[in-house]
Amino acid sequence: MKTDDLVAMLATGVVRAPRRAATRRIALALAVSLPVSVAIMMLGYGVRRDLLQVMFWPMFWVKLLFPACIAVAGLVMLQRLARPGVPMRQSWIGAVLPVVLVWVLAAVAWFGAPADARMHLLMGQTWRSCIESIGLIALPVFVAALVALRSLATTRPAWAGAAAGALAGGAGATVYALHCPELAAPFLAVWYVGGIAVPVVAGAAIGWRLLRW
Repeated sequence: MKTDDLVAMLATGVVRAPRRAATRRIALALAVSLPVSVAIMMLGYGVRRDLLQVMFWPMFWVKLLFPACIAVAGLVMLQRLARPGVPMRQSWIGAVLPVVLVWVLAAVAWFGAPADARMHLLMGQTWRSCIESIGLIALPVFVAALVALRSLATTRPAWAGAAAGALAGGAGATVYALHCPELAAPFLAVWYVGGIAVPVVAGAAIGWRLLRW
C-alpha cells in the first residue's frame, strides 16, 4: 500500500473515543479486583477480633486513612495519565502528603518514647510479614490497573505504572489494616510505607516496558 493511501485510510477511519472511557475502564478494573483483595485478606488473614474496640482509637484511623488517601491519589493520577495530553498537575501531592504526615507522627512518637521502647514501636510483632502481606493483597488491583492501562493511551508509561502501583499499594495497605494489630506510627512509617512503595517501584519498572506504544 502506498503511503498516501495509508494516510487517507487512517484519516477517514478516525473514530472519536467515547467520553470518560478511561474512567470507566479503570473503575471496572477496581470494581473487579478490590473484592478479590478483600477476599485474600478475609480468607488468608482474617479481620482482627477487636475491630469494634479499636475503631474508637485515633491511631487506627490514621492507619486506615493514610493508605486510603494514597490509593485515591493514585486513582486520580491514573485517570490523568491514561489519557494522552492530560497534565498530571499537582495530583502527586495527594500521594506524598499522607506519607509526610505519618513520618511526622512517627518522629514525634519515636523521640517522645523511652529509649528502650523505641525498637518495639518500630518493629512491632509483624514486621517480617507486613510488606509481603500488603504486596499480596495489593496484587489483584495492581494487575487489573495495568490491564486497564494496556487498553488505553498513556504517553508516560513509567509514571502511569507508578500511579497504578500507588493505587494498588494504598488499597492493599488499607485492606490489610483491617487485620494488622500494629498501631504505632514508627511501624506504619517504615513497614506500611515500604509495602506501598514496592508496587509503586514495580509499576514504574513494568509500565516503562509494558505500556509503551
